[in-house]
Amino acid sequence: MYVASVPNRNSPPAILLRQSFREQGKVRNRTLANLSHWPPQQVQALRRVLKGDYAGRPVLDSAFDITRSRPHGHVAAVLGTLRRLRLETVLDPQPSRHRNCAVALIASRILEPGSKLATSRALRDETCHSSLGETLESGSVNEDDLYAAMDWLIARQPRIEAQLARRHLQHGTLVLYDLSSTYFEGRHCPLARYGYSRDERHSNPQIVFGVLSSAEGCPVAVEVFEGNTGDPKTVAAQVAKLRQRFHLERIVLVGDRGMLTEKRIEEDLRPYQGLEWITALRTPQIQKLAAQGLVQLSLFDERDLAEVTHPDYPGERLIVCRNPLLAAERARKRRELLEAAEKKLKEIQAATQRKRQPVRSAEKISYLVGKALAASKVEKYFRWQITPEGLGWERQAERIQRDAALDGIYVLRTSVPQERLDRDQTVLAYKRLATVERAFRSLKSVDLEVRPIHHRLPDRVRAHVLIAMLAYSVEWHMRQALAPVLFDDQQRGEPRPSPVAPAVRSATATAKARSKRTADDWPVESFQDWLKDLATIVKNRVQPRLRSIPTFDVTTRPTPAQQHALKLLGVRL
Repeated sequence: MYVASVPNRNSPPAILLRQSFREQGKVRNRTLANLSHWPPQQVQALRRVLKGDYAGRPVLDSAFDITRSRPHGHVAAVLGTLRRLRLETVLDPQPSRHRNCAVALIASRILEPGSKLATSRALRDETCHSSLGETLESGSVNEDDLYAAMDWLIARQPRIEAQLARRHLQHGTLVLYDLSSTYFEGRHCPLARYGYSRDERHSNPQIVFGVLSSAEGCPVAVEVFEGNTGDPKTVAAQVAKLRQRFHLERIVLVGDRGMLTEKRIEEDLRPYQGLEWITALRTPQIQKLAAQGLVQLSLFDERDLAEVTHPDYPGERLIVCRNPLLAAERARKRRELLEAAEKKLKEIQAATQRKRQPVRSAEKISYLVGKALAASKVEKYFRWQITPEGLGWERQAERIQRDAALDGIYVLRTSVPQERLDRDQTVLAYKRLATVERAFRSLKSVDLEVRPIHHRLPDRVRAHVLIAMLAYSVEWHMRQALAPVLFDDQQRGEPRPSPVAPAVRSATATAKARSKRTADDWPVESFQDWLKDLATIVKNRVQPRLRSIPTFDVTTRPTPAQQHALKLLGVRL
């Protein structure tokens, strides 16, 4: 482009902004704008800019206004990953406003978790916090639109989960299942019930939700239950889902000992051909085996695990494991709890023997003792009685010794044959449940903040949890792609001396944690810090002072580190 001055006979020359181009081998010109009404100083400044002379920067700066900046890089990263995974097609093959709003809810859960009202405000052009609404072309969105999208989404949950299962689950694969709970605000939802609170919010009702995931920890399905539902009662619904909805004939279900109980195995798992399991025995069952001499420390003379069989578990394998570090930790914790409980008992004893207003009531003493021992959960280790002098107690040494002998010992039970999973592989498969625990941490507190829940309608609560699960699925894939620049250990699958021993960070992960740099000298940050870093890539709305020139957007140039992160994600701005 250049500025041309065209003579105009007796009138002042015409000042034209022109562009030269080549067409069929000939150089041609086109006029883009008539600048005859511009002041001469402004025309001269434009000439200098077009010639690459930026000495007149103050004139150029005064020619434009940045009217708005919208954080964009983290939006591009999340939406780019979501689209690379074809999650929009999983929700619905046909584009629609409901689908756009559902995608906005999923992306917002990663970018800026909040209420539906806050999310709707963040999507509007007037009150946006990022470029999400603009990128999705969602237009004017209010909270009613988002609630309608939730109702639309929950109706498609079975189909969505079936498609995710086809991607991540195959016949004969491991399927991880675990439960968590989260507290509820309000008391009008039928799903909100008082139950065992994993959040230790006993004053709030709660819901329980279970997540099915692949062996690598990628979530596939989620189901919400009433807050007072026991863990074992949720198993039958998951088995039906795996076999009837996902059509998986051969699977290995991995669940913890509080869920896959003896009764659930007999009623919900054993009747089905091709359905196998890996779980662990509960403490009374281990104590029974120890009393029969099946679990002994001599089993671990050569290795920290041993495989045994028992007539109470026909057709199953029992893998006895002992973790010395876990044994030392449990011994330390028991010792400290016993000492803390004895300290409280001594205080109660002193209260019964003091000269002024001593505690003499048997009911009052019993209440105080029960309160002191229940807090530390060591009442089973004490024998106490009310004497004429006040209170007397003693430790039950035999009980303490019996429990201490089992410190660090746990027993896995599985129906998977030896030729398919040996004992080492079985232990490692059970330990994969830690990936589901990591998902719950992300869902509930670290990233996605699914709690607290304020919805009243059961389907809205289910849709809220489904959105959080889908958001974690996107985040899980983002973490896999960004692993080289995260503190995550990329070499988790490396063989270790023993599957029972705690996992040891690889040398690469240790070096990253120490230097905060990769081997290629890229910065290493947490997932949330990378999102914040990418959010500094913004779209600037530029308004020229000359009103005849329309507004336009300019995206800030990414730093080399940001370009590297976007390349790892396979995303373009």
